Amino acid sequence: MKKLFTLSLMLISFFCIAQTKVGNVELPNELVIKNYQIQLHGAGTRVKFWMDMYAMGLYLTEDMNQPDQIINKDESMGIRLEIISGLISSEKMEKATREGFKNATQGNTQSIKAEIEDFISVFRSGVDKKDIFEFVYIPDEGTLVYKNGDLKTSISSLVFKKALFGIWLCKKPADKNLKKDLLK
Repeated sequence: MKKLFTLSLMLISFFCIAQTKVGNVELPNELVIKNYQIQLHGAGTRVKFWMDMYAMGLYLTEDMNQPDQIINKDESMGIRLEIISGLISSEKMEKATREGFKNATQGNTQSIKAEIEDFISVFRSGVDKKDIFEFVYIPDEGTLVYKNGDLKTSISSLVFKKALFGIWLCKKPADKNLKKDLLK
């Protein structure tokens, strides 16, 4: 009986901390934010100049493979981004994020300018190797922005959420190979 209990406990522990390895990073297979459970849909790394910059996971409540559907859907979803390169600085992250918003909105960022500034302010506090950022959208609450597990800001705009997810899923994504990996 004791062996059965121990085995059961080990199996439960294994499934509770199930993870997917991306590069040298372990991404959880599930995120639970404010009682919302979202499952890892796809994961990959952002590569620039043949070097991995960050590992990223896309978390959804249902299986979707069409980028426009994910971008436009008003349901819980999230992105987990873990910095894996010491070459990323807050300035480089800000510049890349601004470019991503521009590409995701086809240059039409004016209506979400304040939201973009609020979002980017999270990077201004510094970006270091092994930092973990989570961007979780919850309908009626907006996008919750976490850094290393601490809530930094909340942005209550569906238009902003669409632009944010568009950075990696639009027709001109930050990294085409990462987009493919996220949509697997």
